[in-house]
Amino acid sequence: MIRYIRWCGYFCAALFLALFAGVARVQVWEAPSLAGNPANKRPVIERYAQPRGNILVDGRPITGSRDSRQLLRYERTYANGPLYAPVTGYSSQTYGTSFVERSEDAVLAGTDPGLTAFPLWYDLARSRPDGGNAVLTLKGGMQLAAYAGLAGKRGAVAAIEPATGRILALVSSPSYDPAALSGTGAAVKSAWARLNADPARPMLNRALRETYPPGSTFKIVTAAAALDSGVVSDVDAPTQTPDPYVLPGTTTTLPNASGGCQDASMAEAVQFSCNTVMAKIGVQVGLRGMVEAARRFGFNDEGLRVPAWVSRSNFDTDMSQDQLALSAIGQFNTTATPLQMAMVAGAVANGGEVRGPYLIDRTTQGDGDPVRRGDQRSLGRAMTPGTALRLQQLMVKVVEDGTGRNAAIPGARVGGKTGTAQHGVGNEGVPYAWFIGWAQDAAAGRPAVAVAVVVEDAAADRGDISGNGAAAPIARAVMQAALAR
Repeated sequence: MIRYIRWCGYFCAALFLALFAGVARVQVWEAPSLAGNPANKRPVIERYAQPRGNILVDGRPITGSRDSRQLLRYERTYANGPLYAPVTGYSSQTYGTSFVERSEDAVLAGTDPGLTAFPLWYDLARSRPDGGNAVLTLKGGMQLAAYAGLAGKRGAVAAIEPATGRILALVSSPSYDPAALSGTGAAVKSAWARLNADPARPMLNRALRETYPPGSTFKIVTAAAALDSGVVSDVDAPTQTPDPYVLPGTTTTLPNASGGCQDASMAEAVQFSCNTVMAKIGVQVGLRGMVEAARRFGFNDEGLRVPAWVSRSNFDTDMSQDQLALSAIGQFNTTATPLQMAMVAGAVANGGEVRGPYLIDRTTQGDGDPVRRGDQRSLGRAMTPGTALRLQQLMVKVVEDGTGRNAAIPGARVGGKTGTAQHGVGNEGVPYAWFIGWAQDAAAGRPAVAVAVVVEDAAADRGDISGNGAAAPIARAVMQAALAR
């Protein structure tokens, strides 16, 4: 009898072991595949079961969460959604996340291990801490000045702090309200379809993801290459450049938009934006020298993150001499994002050093305790300090008595460069208006801000488009907001 009881006990123990093995198989080995199964709604339900952490500007949240009382309970809300959409992106229960909402998703959703000192406890309890916050480097006044300046016209503004790389303003226009994509249902799907079908492409981040021919603003890169290579040693010396200039190896002539460029010096060429002089100087620097100079400023870098990825700004590495001449004045295949051109202005303002741009100042727990700091880094030196100082002087002349007078700010030292970039087949498209520059308070030891503005106003008359007329006033407003801080 005892023997049968013993065998019965063995059998029950075997059943328990089989049960535990089955549970372990489901809970451990098969858990990832089950969690990732599209039919499993629990992870999605859990994701939206508590409010999302916030994105902050100037210490104030520009996002929030709304209790929808639906199965996916908390939906994302946005304060001044169109103003900050190029930075925040969207957090949608239907379409996922983008930009900061994506790059800092783990912190905002409460799944980042840095949000608690006891992450294992939350794993065992199958819960998560409250969502953390992402504190941006943006300055609200500058963001608003840039957004108001574009006034719905197609274009973008990028402003950085030259000494650190902090992004102070990042605007793309026209914009959209990311709150329209937050929830689920027919309204969200309709908004998504409408935004993607809009020919103005409001969801395109023109400051980070669109590249434009930089036009004459690229002449700052060419001037730096010429000074550092020794091709130009005296910026005030005549360059023996004819007007018009015949592109090397061709019979094609390159004209100037303004007079007075015959035999002009490089200083005059920057001040009055002489195409002929700067194209010739670019050819004298040579392909290798120009490619290397552009690389030092950040061109041809496919790995730039802010932390969202940034489109590659291009300077061709294999060109004929006539193509090089055009590339040296920001034409041919030369293209750049507005952020890249802000980095060019920032390098001049910062004594030649290029600082890596970044948007996240820090991330914190829900109560404000720090999780991690933003990544300040140097991207290297674009030019010598002496060249940077000389270019600062040339850019100041552009604003004081050149093509960029509309960027002048009373009581401040402002340097800039205008650009009017041709594009389209046969250059028939409405030109893009550019301005890049920097501003320094008279009592300060170094520039406080570097900015790039591009306006692609398809509704304007072709003759009315210019960097000084369309872009410089916007840059002035942004720089004034920076100095007002």
